[in-house]
Amino acid sequence: MFFFPGGGEIPKPKRESLLQELVQIARLSFKVMSPSIMSSGRIALGDVTPNNVGQLRKLNQVIFPVNYGDKFYQDVIEAGELAKLVYFNDVCVGAVCCRKETHENETRLYMMTLGVLKPYRQLGLGGRLLQHILEHANEFSSIYLHVQITNESALSFYKKNGFEVVGTEKDYYKHIDPRDAYVLRKTL
Repeated sequence: MFFFPGGGEIPKPKRESLLQELVQIARLSFKVMSPSIMSSGRIALGDVTPNNVGQLRKLNQVIFPVNYGDKFYQDVIEAGELAKLVYFNDVCVGAVCCRKETHENETRLYMMTLGVLKPYRQLGLGGRLLQHILEHANEFSSIYLHVQITNESALSFYKKNGFEVVGTEKDYYKHIDPRDAYVLRKTL
């Protein structure tokens, strides 16, 4: 739900329009910033809540070629420190979403998504999100994730941050090509 500052819920059609405007604001703010402003921008992390989960939904629609259902977003709201939004100069431009899993008596962390809007990449925002997750992953033996086999920039990012390719999962993605994904893992 979205609320006006003075109280009251924002109607659904207006809500969708606002979400589209958020992406436009993020894109425009990037275009008007000089390189010096970009390098010294203010970075902040925020919780995913029922009031801002729509921002996360819109970000995911722009960043990822996969659609996530309502259950994904409900689980993310309840994930606490394992799900964060990242703001650059007060504009929401990315997010990370993880979940706990138990597998063969091992408690591990699965990173469902980590993404930043394209104009804001290479500013350390993805690294900041990953750092936050690692700081809150003390109870886990490892963290793992899937990366589409053609996503070279994501592979490079994760390898640079200590992840290793531990396998390939055939037909992991059902509605995008290529369908195969690498499984990456970092032992904690």
